[in-house]
Amino acid sequence: MTSQGSTQDQYVVGVDFGTLSGRAVVVRVADGAELGSATHAYPHGALERSLPDGTELAPDWALQVPEDYREVLRTAVPAAVAAAGIDAADVIGIGTDFTACTMVPTLADGTPLCELPEHAGRPHAYVKLWKHHAAQPQADRINRLAADREEAWLPRYGGLISSEWELAKGLELYEDDRATYDAMERFVEASDWIVWQLTGRYVRNACAAGYKGQLQNGSYPSVDFLEALAPGFGGFVADKLDQPIGQLGDRAGTLTAEAAAWTGLPEGIAVAVGNVDAHVTAPAAQAVGPGQMVAIMGTSTCHIMSSDILREVPGMCGVVDGGVVAGSWGYEAGQSGVGDIFGWFTETSVPAAYAERAAAAGQGLHELLTELAARQEVGEHGLVALDWHSGNRSVLVDHELSGIVVGQTLATRPEDVYRALLEATAFGTRVIVETFRDSGVPVEEFIVAGGLAKNPLLMQVYADVTRLPLSVIGSEQGPALGSAIHAAVAAGAYADVSTAAKSMGKVVRDAYLPDDARAQVYDQLFEEYLQLHDHFGRRDRAMRRLKAIRRAAVERRRTASAPAVTS
Repeated sequence: MTSQGSTQDQYVVGVDFGTLSGRAVVVRVADGAELGSATHAYPHGALERSLPDGTELAPDWALQVPEDYREVLRTAVPAAVAAAGIDAADVIGIGTDFTACTMVPTLADGTPLCELPEHAGRPHAYVKLWKHHAAQPQADRINRLAADREEAWLPRYGGLISSEWELAKGLELYEDDRATYDAMERFVEASDWIVWQLTGRYVRNACAAGYKGQLQNGSYPSVDFLEALAPGFGGFVADKLDQPIGQLGDRAGTLTAEAAAWTGLPEGIAVAVGNVDAHVTAPAAQAVGPGQMVAIMGTSTCHIMSSDILREVPGMCGVVDGGVVAGSWGYEAGQSGVGDIFGWFTETSVPAAYAERAAAAGQGLHELLTELAARQEVGEHGLVALDWHSGNRSVLVDHELSGIVVGQTLATRPEDVYRALLEATAFGTRVIVETFRDSGVPVEEFIVAGGLAKNPLLMQVYADVTRLPLSVIGSEQGPALGSAIHAAVAAGAYADVSTAAKSMGKVVRDAYLPDDARAQVYDQLFEEYLQLHDHFGRRDRAMRRLKAIRRAAVERRRTASAPAVTS
């Protein structure tokens, strides 16, 4: 423990930058008690149809405005401190986490390109959010070339890298907007950019570098490989990406006077090395031991686990030495759409009568549909769905795939489809769990964090489908708590992250246990899911063909509506 006085009187701040908002929480160092929190929604949200100036975006784009992130520091952090009722002078550190892979193209001083007037109307100058999937063609080429060349780093990512990651997004920028690429001096993970804003120092975090940047054994993909992808792209790593690596839990720097004015925190306090929202949550859930898989379930799901063994797991998002905690191999897998799918369904596919019924009962649509779905026996709806509305992250690693529901009839009701979608995400998780097991990485406990842990039907479905005891994090702000834990370590209050997690992390063990009778029926439905999974994911190309037809149609409409160019 630090000698700066009793930890009972010391606090840290964790800030979680999510998909649509940022959340700050004030945490007591001694025991992890969360004393105050605040949330700030990004004013621009996620740009998926157009830029702020109205410039239309193509399908599969997802961008953000970096000033929205600064507003979280100015708004949510002071509000959380006020809610906690503490003296800000007793805060000894701040830690942050971000969705990943979220990339910010900047100048050498960290200024985002989109903040320059000459780039304000160029889509590639904006932050590319994690769910920007327009780089799938580039990801396909990267995977083919890496496989043909037998690149040593490829098996560390299950044999495929994602369109969500740095290399695919960088190649897309290079090929689609060379002027913006040339103007960009740094291609920065948002998790590192926000720490840069806080400290004035650019330190690249080991987590994002390993999982999203293909940094393995101290090296990125080679210049020869990059040049083979596209002539002139060979300098991507050296010129745009490479930066000193900061280990998780280390101090990236100290809070600058400017950032202290934004946040209301003391100048000079410790700022932890940045981290990824999923990975930073594992210590908050006390899930850093072998056999523990933690699922951070929100708009998407990331599956994180640590192990003392190294294995190559097909379709995993990566395995990185020290990627979660020092001294262990950190594994990642994931599903690109989970909460997003449920949200899409309620927004687009539920009759007005259901909304009226929910309002009359003082419920939201999700609550009503969950209540109705919970009355059903397993399999009663006669449906099985594929959870690929945002593509497949693991184990197929293909964002050209799309969602499907099989078995609908004229008797199918909204609650039937809703339950089938809940179950589909559980089946997708079971594929991931079984792939890890088959590869020699045992999964013995499933721990859930994130907003979806509040849905008891969904949690019981996951326990029944996976046949695993399901534990739940004891915090509604898992990533922010995890960032606070890292801040405590960076400030010297604990020797390492694992030690801090024992005192500051929270979990409710075995909150849901599998029911064998329901599990047996789910085994049957899972076999049907697997048939569809392998048919559309591995053999039939219909989903990809449909996306190609859609893109061509959108381009024809955009071309037809574009103003004529006059001389």
